[in-house]
Amino acid sequence: MDKGALLDRMGLAGEDRLALAKVLDKARQAFRRNVPASTDFLSPQQRSRALDLLRLAGVPESAYVLQGGYEGAERQVLLFLPDWMEPQSAEAPIRCLRAAFREEEKLTHRDFLGSLMGLGIVREKVGDILVASGSADLLVLEGVADFLLQGWSSAGRARLSVSAIEPDSLHIPAAARREVRDTVSSLRLDAVASSGFRLARGKAAALIESGKVQLNWRECVKPDKLLEAGDVVSARGFGKFELSKVGGLTRKGRVSIVLQVYV
Repeated sequence: MDKGALLDRMGLAGEDRLALAKVLDKARQAFRRNVPASTDFLSPQQRSRALDLLRLAGVPESAYVLQGGYEGAERQVLLFLPDWMEPQSAEAPIRCLRAAFREEEKLTHRDFLGSLMGLGIVREKVGDILVASGSADLLVLEGVADFLLQGWSSAGRARLSVSAIEPDSLHIPAAARREVRDTVSSLRLDAVASSGFRLARGKAAALIESGKVQLNWRECVKPDKLLEAGDVVSARGFGKFELSKVGGLTRKGRVSIVLQVYV
């Protein structure tokens, strides 16, 4: 099946189609030239679609690895491997930078992203931005690292001091989450989403049917889809939560659950 047919079968259009077409190009480059080839950073949604596309194209899982610069990175690149490279030795072209600023400046993720866009750096070249007190650590592609080291000096009104750091020096903040314990009538997506998003079940079902809910980063329009522990549900404007634990039945026949809601 050629590239266009694969993308059509996935129902891809617009920016997603362009991003996934590049994924296929990199996979074929690694296979034909027998050299490593990596994509730009992919969002969780793009990553899930890319993996679906690679399975559809018959690319074996042993032919690539996902890397984001640190364990648990949200934005990651796909690194396609030549047949002579072992996954354990594969390294994507990712650099770690630290942008230091005065603590009283109170910069946010949006401040850094806006500054980078103002410099002409497109989002795909930048991975996670880890903001802490007085500094932000960034994962960026090799191709833009030197430019940022030499020419990035401010974010908002704050002055920055940008330096290269090693991956083991990254300041990785703990994810801000709150635990929610609840009972639901079943493990259907609409029932669990009703709890996680604090919506009436009917509204949760309508939200799902509208195509605005993602299950494990893939669009899901079936309110009756059954969930399992470890599933992640998200919806733009409503947030994200993980079904971290499924317990037993209560005396009234409801299912006890534990959610980790990202805040």
